[in-house]
Amino acid sequence: MTQSISILICALGGEGGGVLTEWLVETAHYAGFPAQATSVPGVAQRTGATTYYLEIFSTPISQLQDRHPIFGLNPLPGKLDVMISSELLETTRQLSNGMSSAQRTCVITANNRTLTTIEKMQMGDGRLSDAQMMAWVQTNSKTHHIVDFASMAKEAGTIISAVMLGALGASGQLPFARAHYEKAIQGDNPNASASTQASLRGFDLGWKKIEHQRIQSQYVESILSPAPVPTSTTPTVIAQHFPTSTHQFLSLGYERLIDYQNNAYAQLYVQRMQTVLAFEKQQDPTGTNDFAITRDCARWLALWMAFDDIVRVADLKSRASRWQRVQSEVKAKDDDLLRIYDHFKPGVPEFAALLPTSMANVLMQWDRQRIANGKTPWALPLRIGTHSIIGMMALRSLASLRWLRVWGSRYLREQQSIEHWLHALQTATTSSWDLGFEVAQCGRLIKGYGSTNERGKSNLLHVLNHLVLNNSQDPAKRTTALAHARQAALKDAGGLALDQALVRHGAPKLPVAEQPIRWMRQPKAIQKP
Repeated sequence: MTQSISILICALGGEGGGVLTEWLVETAHYAGFPAQATSVPGVAQRTGATTYYLEIFSTPISQLQDRHPIFGLNPLPGKLDVMISSELLETTRQLSNGMSSAQRTCVITANNRTLTTIEKMQMGDGRLSDAQMMAWVQTNSKTHHIVDFASMAKEAGTIISAVMLGALGASGQLPFARAHYEKAIQGDNPNASASTQASLRGFDLGWKKIEHQRIQSQYVESILSPAPVPTSTTPTVIAQHFPTSTHQFLSLGYERLIDYQNNAYAQLYVQRMQTVLAFEKQQDPTGTNDFAITRDCARWLALWMAFDDIVRVADLKSRASRWQRVQSEVKAKDDDLLRIYDHFKPGVPEFAALLPTSMANVLMQWDRQRIANGKTPWALPLRIGTHSIIGMMALRSLASLRWLRVWGSRYLREQQSIEHWLHALQTATTSSWDLGFEVAQCGRLIKGYGSTNERGKSNLLHVLNHLVLNNSQDPAKRTTALAHARQAALKDAGGLALDQALVRHGAPKLPVAEQPIRWMRQPKAIQKP
């Protein structure tokens, strides 16, 4: 070849894109090939994105006979040989700019995501579809590799650019030997530092991953394979009584509720789901819709039944797996001293949730009276060192109170709201399968913790009462109205969009929540000297 090999590196801020570029230039230097690199700084919607463009001449310097290649400074759309990216959406962004060619470009990308601000702001699931982005990679590349760079970098204890270098080297797109890449990382110093050793480990993991994929591709006529979904063994009670299409969510929900409370609570979940399946079969006995009502209800019901409270928080904060995760994240070694302090601020609602209804009402009335008198809601700020014996014992003691949960006022309220939703689901499904499916999807309105969770339940119950239960319109109109209300409820936390949707379909607005008036003393005027 008498042309340059063009490479585009795409990275987010702090991921070492510049280091990767320097390593590649050094690799070309050690291998005896001419190379040139330029950087194009830019701003993305996350932590900032910078692209680096390299050209490596395909003929060694020793064969050029004192001739010097002329390199380009910027990548040309459709003329790239290799594009490597540390984030899936960033890859898609470059593909949408036409940088890759289905006839020429090898695309190496991470399947990791750093969510944009717009994705995080959505009340519902605002994430862009990974499957669609991966399909876009497949369509706009000659060959491609999609790997989990982040987990390999974490395993090696290094930056992601070291793993990317190994992946690029093993792709077979560059005329360098493995020893050249390792020499570029290690440099001329024979005694590798701890960070250099970590970079070499990351490089090795990236190299082996791509090498394994290339071996597989020789036997499998597939360009893109979806990542395997982790599955667990389906419990017998679910395998015997539910169709196969519902097993995944039901199994996860069943295991979650055993972990959350006990076997009896998980059995209550199964009983409720058997009822849901029974009335769905009455409307759709042949399973034409693949039992989608049961499948969706299984997901949201499990999440609702495993509502967060102070017992659950204490349990999760004091688990051994959490300690191990923190150790891994901070890269603590065996001889390092690690201290973890957890900050809590439980208020009256959190404590009242574990008390019987009569006692909880007295406590809540006392707190409401405080607020009405202009005081702030009562709360107990806590700073607990979970690395200490006393701190861990305090959390484990609180976590052991899960038996008390079923006697508390919060548990009773949640079960009543759940039964109300399931009653509306049965009523809707009896009228129309489509209406029942919309009611099942409304379970996603329940999310978050504290006031966010209460607001979601209030919105759900209001929508069910006025658009499903107390509505004489035909099922098709109720289905449309409910779909609009559900989508509006997920748009903004203030409820303005939901109010507009409710009024448009003849339902009353959400009731205005009472807010106490707080009188503030006028500050004294500051006298000038």
